[in-house]
Amino acid sequence: MKKIFKYGLYLLSIIILITWFANYRVTKTTKEQLHNSVEQIPHNKVGVVLGTTKLLASGNVNYYFTYRIEATAALYKAGKIDYIVVSGDHSKNDYNEPKDMEQALIEHGVPKEKIYLDYAGLRTLDSVYRMKEIFGQESFTIISQPFHNERAVYIANHLDLNTVAFNAQDVSRNFGFKTMLREKFARVKVLLDNLINKKPKYLGQPVSIGEGIVQERAQDK
Repeated sequence: MKKIFKYGLYLLSIIILITWFANYRVTKTTKEQLHNSVEQIPHNKVGVVLGTTKLLASGNVNYYFTYRIEATAALYKAGKIDYIVVSGDHSKNDYNEPKDMEQALIEHGVPKEKIYLDYAGLRTLDSVYRMKEIFGQESFTIISQPFHNERAVYIANHLDLNTVAFNAQDVSRNFGFKTMLREKFARVKVLLDNLINKKPKYLGQPVSIGEGIVQERAQDK
């Protein structure tokens, strides 16, 4: 029993150390690329807003969604991005993050023709990777909450992309505790994904941004 306890303690220590290292590395290596000020963030032709559900399972408003939309609209209206890719999950017919984001952006005054839909942004890795491989962008702006931006920019750096990120308003720790806990382990997975050069689940046909209004649809699944 003592041996089991000792080995269990060793294993727990290793898990804690790896988790700490992953979080430290992701935060430290990306902090210079994150921006809080609309005025100071550099211009990019395209911004990608990372997907999340519009409503929580309880039916309440998901403020991660609300604040990302507000941040994206603010960047567009300030002339810091010219086009927007809304990248999220549409793996089920009754669940469509990109369409919800598009509608919300239109309600915030962004013209429909400036918005491109990426239905295969199932993971942050997929959204970032597809910005280059599908949408042809090597330099772009990422829009999400600070913790999410750090991970997305870290992925982009690994792919040799030139990105900055704009921090949407964060959500209170009481509201977002489970999300923040998941994020700790998501960063460990990022390091593992980088080691094996993980690729997105879906790719598809290229989309030229700013040349017509062709949208990336679900047929690439």
